[in-house]
Amino acid sequence: MNHSKQIFILFMLALFNGNLLFSQRTQKPPLHGKNWMAITGKPLAATAGAKLFQEGGNAVDAACAMLASTCTMWDVLSWGGETQVLLYNPKTKKVISLNAMGVAPTGATAEFFKSKGYAFPPEYGPLAATTPGTPGGLCHLLAEYGTKSLQEVLAPAMELAAGYPIEAQTANSIERQKGLIKQWPYSKSVFLPHLGEKREAPETGEIFVQQDLLNTLNKMVEAEQQALMKGASRKAAIQAACNRFYRGDIAEEFVRGCREQGGLITKDDLARWKPIEEEPLHVSYKGIDVYKMQPWTQGPSMLQALNILENFDLKSMGYNSVPYIHTLYQAMSMAFADRDFYYGDPYFSPQEPMKGLLSKEYAKQRATSMNRNQNDSLIGPGDPYPFEGKQNPYTHWLKSRYPTSEKEEKRNFAPAHDTAGIAFEESTYSERLWMGTTSIEAADKEGWVVSITPSGGWIPACIAGRTGVGMSQRMQSFVLDSSLNPFNVVAPGKRPRVTLTPSLAMRDGKPYLAFAVQGGDTQDQNLLQFFLNMVEFGMTVQQATEAANINTNQLWLSLGGNKITERQPRPGNLLLSDKTPSSVREALKSMGYKLSFEDRTSGPINAIYFDWKHGSLWGGSSNHGEDYGIGW
Repeated sequence: MNHSKQIFILFMLALFNGNLLFSQRTQKPPLHGKNWMAITGKPLAATAGAKLFQEGGNAVDAACAMLASTCTMWDVLSWGGETQVLLYNPKTKKVISLNAMGVAPTGATAEFFKSKGYAFPPEYGPLAATTPGTPGGLCHLLAEYGTKSLQEVLAPAMELAAGYPIEAQTANSIERQKGLIKQWPYSKSVFLPHLGEKREAPETGEIFVQQDLLNTLNKMVEAEQQALMKGASRKAAIQAACNRFYRGDIAEEFVRGCREQGGLITKDDLARWKPIEEEPLHVSYKGIDVYKMQPWTQGPSMLQALNILENFDLKSMGYNSVPYIHTLYQAMSMAFADRDFYYGDPYFSPQEPMKGLLSKEYAKQRATSMNRNQNDSLIGPGDPYPFEGKQNPYTHWLKSRYPTSEKEEKRNFAPAHDTAGIAFEESTYSERLWMGTTSIEAADKEGWVVSITPSGGWIPACIAGRTGVGMSQRMQSFVLDSSLNPFNVVAPGKRPRVTLTPSLAMRDGKPYLAFAVQGGDTQDQNLLQFFLNMVEFGMTVQQATEAANINTNQLWLSLGGNKITERQPRPGNLLLSDKTPSSVREALKSMGYKLSFEDRTSGPINAIYFDWKHGSLWGGSSNHGEDYGIGW
């Protein structure tokens, strides 16, 4: 019996078992609401969103309150990080995108980092910091689309900063990372209240006080209130608070504290930065318009994958059957190969070929080239330029980095000079693959919809002076070598290509889904499958958030590691649910996959589904993490 026939028989044996992987029962109940829905990464932060709703605020007010609270609770982010927003405005009936990503500071060049022996900008510390984006993003979002004052929106976060009972996840993360935290004096004073004791981090349930951060938030509110007293409009008053952070005494202390510890951020860097409203990108998948942000995020990779998968009958394959898993893996690997080479900040040249990358014709070409029987370990970037009537200027790099001849089949995916010394902890690699953010979803009966994936400044964060603000670590997502990605080479004022990726979907001109997830490079993998779970397999929103997903490691890591060998793709590495039937496992192994297993593989997905038939909202919040929602 030849190899192809063996694989076909294994397909048939696994097809039925694959469909059994999805259970109708969920570990968490779905959320239901008629008036509003608030979901995010921490229960207390979801309560903050509910509080703003109860006080008469709209979904934007609630989302801003949740954003402020998650930053204050260090839910894998802090106030010095970055914020990405997709917003549906029911007044204009349009989806807009808010880019509140910080930029590389003055002096942050490839030559600077190479001179210090780095292959990528560092993972932690002051040299990893872009300028803060979250304070400006929150202020812009609230001023333009909210109804409440900054004082009202920040009130829950300020109460948390004054002291809240810290939860085990954050407290234990601090204890694990205390070796790094001790390098930075301001971080040490905030995070390690029990220096010299066996446990130096706060204990679970201990009241965690952040007086410096509370002072910073008070200064912003003070600037707003003073402006209002002088007759400023609500918008102008909120802008006054923003100005104090980026151009006033808060900025001065932030820059002093950053540079004292070896960082590069200047006063001019802060003063020049501002959030930007952008047109989101979108594709139509079977009549559903799916929106993502511009290619300074990885969001378009999900759109590319949807375009490729539209060429296959996924429903007939069956949920998590062998053919489905294989097709999904190949499509995601193709989309991520394009992400890794073609995505970057569109405000800098060269210009990303997004028209070609998102064209249906390009996707069909990619789908046609897919190996149906084996994992293709040599998947590399495609050539989207002909699909926008241009010639690819980077074919020399593509040919050298992604060979396609049969003689190269056993060669590692990375270039030959990058493959030495791959001795690397699997747990460390997985942590970097999943390295997270949080997600915020809010909607109300007036039609406002908000989807946010903020991040940056996670523990172990380097706090900038006496501001209480942890600096972003997003510089590490740049590259230093144009042959890795000519669009994402670090430069002052430039945004790194980040993993952060909120999502909105529209059907028949109305909101259909708002969804987001944490998890580094796995974000658009899990979001893609969540979407397909609902659209192709008819799951409810809660079932779709809990359903077992797969993850591909056949991509370049965006986070962690200062060596090429620590970031390069791992062809065929496939994460599955530990409940995957043995017939499915064996079939996938025969196709060249290297399998690993986890008990929960959904990712911490948060989502809102709009039930227009009944005039209600459904909330889904995965059983994977601390994510929590409240509806009314």
